[in-house]
Amino acid sequence: MVRTSVPAVMENREGLEEYAVRWGWADAEALAPGFTAVLRVKDEARSLPFSLPPILRSVERAVVVDNGSADGTPEVAERVADAAGLGGRLEVLSYPFPVSRCGPEHLATHPDSVHSLTYFYNWSFSHVRTRYALKWDGDMVLTPQGEQVIRDLAWQLEGVNTTIRMGRAAVYVESDRTAYVDLAYTHGELWAWPNTSKHTFIKCFDWEFVNPFEERIMQLPDTLCMELKWLDASEFAHWSSMDFGKVNMNARKRRDRDLFRAIQKNLPLPRDVVRVESPRDVHVVEHLQHTFTKLLSELRLSGETAPAAGGPVEGESAHGGSPVASGARAPKPEPVWNGGVRRG
Repeated sequence: MVRTSVPAVMENREGLEEYAVRWGWADAEALAPGFTAVLRVKDEARSLPFSLPPILRSVERAVVVDNGSADGTPEVAERVADAAGLGGRLEVLSYPFPVSRCGPEHLATHPDSVHSLTYFYNWSFSHVRTRYALKWDGDMVLTPQGEQVIRDLAWQLEGVNTTIRMGRAAVYVESDRTAYVDLAYTHGELWAWPNTSKHTFIKCFDWEFVNPFEERIMQLPDTLCMELKWLDASEFAHWSSMDFGKVNMNARKRRDRDLFRAIQKNLPLPRDVVRVESPRDVHVVEHLQHTFTKLLSELRLSGETAPAAGGPVEGESAHGGSPVASGARAPKPEPVWNGGVRRG
């Protein structure tokens, strides 16, 4: 008999039996060692060639849950995995229901509806069949060091229950060779937890949240992962409002919004936003994968930037006021094409 804090099966209010949540932990013998990465994606075809191979190399299994992509995301995921020789680790699923966007739309949607962000997450993570669940995004890219850390955790955490927190730095991609890295705000979030009956997603004001916190939280280094933000894309399409007025809760989203606009409009940028240009014929994301740890270390040693490891957990205050410097319009510096960096 399995004792549960949440029911082994969660029904939806629409009565759609096929999309009831049936938790993998209900069959304890089915849980294998290691991690299953769960990627909830929509229109991430451009990011997956960078994000998917590193995470597939790092975990036992990855589940990509597509939510109505119009850009061929599911096919790209399968093609990328096969090209990397890792197709056997990937499962691609479809969640065909429109999901309420973060903010007011999410708040107005009942958490047991198939249209709820909370229910969507629970359904997605119910497909985990390993000891640990790993929340991953289609635009998150591991460095080689990050791959090694995740692989090592798979055996280090056997028989241990802890929640894992990891920071990730925002990378604003302007072109194939130019990007801006926000080094001041490597925000922390809970990314992995034991796949047990204790853990489920609950509804919060603007988004979902995994509950509960474990008594022990492992903080990973903040040089392991980057989050891609394409400057020519609709970065905030998954939000129903861009007001981000909650001072404590939405500080990160306000910074994202303000930096996004400042870079697009060629406005002055904070000191901790670094412009990076890759060598010729090397995509800037690939370049950063292999230089990000060194970049961050050198800037910290020079005293130019010193972000707190992991940044604030979602819901904690991070910054007050606008992160974008005021003042006269300033031209962007000339790029250093051989991989050097210059301030914005």
